[in-house]
Amino acid sequence: MKLFKLVSGVITAAVVALTLAACAPTPTQEGTGGYIDDTVVTTKVKTKLLGDEALKSREINVETFKGKVQLSGFVSSPQMASRAVELTRTVPGVKSVINNMQVK
Repeated sequence: MKLFKLVSGVITAAVVALTLAACAPTPTQEGTGGYIDDTVVTTKVKTKLLGDEALKSREINVETFKGKVQLSGFVSSPQMASRAVELTRTVPGVKSVINNMQVK
């Protein structure tokens, strides 16, 4: 009976350790908290871009990873791309902006 308790305790500890390790962030993968933070930043950036009348922001894609925001898609001019980048930089939580937008 003591052996059973010992084995079940070791297995339970191993499962808990593996579960917690799976949630830990790595340089190429976010943890749960980081994912939620980035989702909030992405939503705020999209809202900011949608609020600008001059931008056709429905053609701009926004992705965020650890505070780095990547803008991709299409804009009508280089000035519109610059405008989108500047608006994105004003959003709290944005650490840097990567501009992958193309002028069509």
